Amino acid sequence: MAGAQVHMCKTIFPAHANQHGELSAGQLLKWIDTTACLAAEKHAGFSCVTASVDDIQFEETARVGQIIGIKAKVNRAFNTSMEVGVKVTLQDPLTNVEKLISVAFSTYVARPADGEKVTLKPVELLTPQDSLEYTLAAERRKIRLDHEHDFKILIQECGMKNEHVCNKEEDAVSTDLTHVQSIELVLPPHANHQGNTFGGQIMAWMETAATISASRLSCCHPTLKSVDMFKFRGPSTVGDRLIFNAIVNNTFQKSVEVGVRVEAYNCEEWGKGHARHINSAFFIFNAIKENGELFTFPRVKSTTKDGLRRYHEAIARKRIRLARKYVLLRKEDDFIPDPWDQTNQVNIINNNIAELTIMAEKPGWEVARTLDHIRIFTLEEDSLAIKVEMQVQIPSELAFSLLSDFTLQVHWDKYYLTSRIIQNVTEDDKIYHITSPSVNGNKSNDFLILVSRRKPCKTGDPYIIAARSVALTSVPAFNQNRSQIQCAGFLIYSNGINSSLVSYFNQGTLAIMSYFATNFTGLSKSIEDTASACIQFLELRGSKLKTVSLSNSS
Repeated sequence: MAGAQVHMCKTIFPAHANQHGELSAGQLLKWIDTTACLAAEKHAGFSCVTASVDDIQFEETARVGQIIGIKAKVNRAFNTSMEVGVKVTLQDPLTNVEKLISVAFSTYVARPADGEKVTLKPVELLTPQDSLEYTLAAERRKIRLDHEHDFKILIQECGMKNEHVCNKEEDAVSTDLTHVQSIELVLPPHANHQGNTFGGQIMAWMETAATISASRLSCCHPTLKSVDMFKFRGPSTVGDRLIFNAIVNNTFQKSVEVGVRVEAYNCEEWGKGHARHINSAFFIFNAIKENGELFTFPRVKSTTKDGLRRYHEAIARKRIRLARKYVLLRKEDDFIPDPWDQTNQVNIINNNIAELTIMAEKPGWEVARTLDHIRIFTLEEDSLAIKVEMQVQIPSELAFSLLSDFTLQVHWDKYYLTSRIIQNVTEDDKIYHITSPSVNGNKSNDFLILVSRRKPCKTGDPYIIAARSVALTSVPAFNQNRSQIQCAGFLIYSNGINSSLVSYFNQGTLAIMSYFATNFTGLSKSIEDTASACIQFLELRGSKLKTVSLSNSS
């Protein structure tokens, strides 16, 4: 085992579980913090304290009798602080099946007993994976440091300008009804080996308060899906009284965000109002009904200025989470393109159309951004998908003709350097080779995609243009850097004789989302700019074609 790694195994007993026999998220947070702290102290050789914990995503639930494995490893040391990566897995001893529960990244600060400032030794890189995590740790650190700045920009751009938004819905539930306050006395069992309140214990208490708050909006037990960055602002010690205030900030169809603020009082401060703000975090829950379907949370409203601030800040945080999700938890794409040959091309073509149609019909699309003639939606499932709706003033049949020819995309899509047809499979199915610029300015990327187009079968149906990656041995990767498209394309609906609604879809792979991630924070406008260029191209070409058609007819 590498010097900066720690492994912990835990059997889940009834004392660790909730009323459904599932592992309590608060208990898991305790175990995660303990394991990560041990790894940090193993590397530093000194006592360490938790400074922050990045977004934590919970992918699976664990039950009594199953085994939790936690692996913590120091990825990189920065002077007095270090990043610790934590991977949590679930093993069922009866089936021997292992599943990933969570991946988290924590920041710890070395605190020697004598109080002297220390400079941490660098991490020894033993494997290619160590080197990758070392590099990404610097990127994640920059995101942490930039988080407050990015957040302020979002709030200035779209937050408190729309104070009336959450007051207009008549059936909205007041957030005041979800407020929960709880108090805990810090006793010796709650302290760590330094005498401070154990960070994992504080996180567990926060989770309990957040769960109660979320339950007041649903008729079923809420399940914690993620936590938006714990940030420890100061210590507390044995004898402190900790006050936990939890309240729902906003709801997003199938999920709800609960904010929790923790304040500490010592004996002398108690009753005098001299509180110390020691922690804040935001918990995202969903709830599953008895039939297995996700519960749809009611919309919420607030009549107070502070409530309106929380309402809009929750929207900003959701957009930042979408961007961070594909940076902080970067991993290889699971999608592997099917090899293209005569024996399976019919199935690949059929799946190309079917997968786009299914994605378009999925419930849960949420508006991420609205502009003139453009709306951007996101859908969070196993991966992130985006939808861009564009109102275009040309007939739908003409938009279909122009968009289905991918050689024309170089005229409006800045992510297309070149586009050429390398195989005409049928009149409506073609394979294209496309090159695109690299996000980081290094080697260009390329794509090998099958584009399938279909006209409507009946009135009211859309025109369909579906795209997905395929593998052809006769076309090697451009600069050995081939990227993949899992499912993408256009659905085009007629809005009248000279108007159409063009919807672009893309199920994000890592290669694709790296182009789009900063859009969701509002710090980049590449999606909006590309959509605007598409509209301008379609309407300009449509106008020229219409002029030529009228000239020929006369």
